[in-house]
Amino acid sequence: MYRKDGFIRRYSENFKLKILAELSTGKHTKNQIGKLYGVSPSTINVWIKKYDRKDLMNTRILVENYDETTRLEALKKEIEQLKDLLIKKDLDQLVSDSYLEVAAENLGYKNVEELKKNLNIKL
Repeated sequence: MYRKDGFIRRYSENFKLKILAELSTGKHTKNQIGKLYGVSPSTINVWIKKYDRKDLMNTRILVENYDETTRLEALKKEIEQLKDLLIKKDLDQLVSDSYLEVAAENLGYKNVEELKKNLNIKL
């Protein structure tokens, strides 16, 4: 790699792998390791891509305060309750439909639609 002073610097495979191994420990950032070993963070990025170490690419960390965490937990609980209610509603509808099918059959109608029509029930 070219340096600011115009010289080309070549790194051994072992050196590159050592840098990536140290980076993977999480003890130091790319910038810190770069300063420590005299390697630019962009050069380290090239090595990350070369060795297909996607786990070492920059990642975002989500920092939440207590209120946000509490609110998220409350929303998750509400979502679960709504899912349960939706399942119950679907089951209730299936039961109602089954009752209507049995009623239509027992009363001699061809199908539920004919029963509803005869009883003036909206479809």
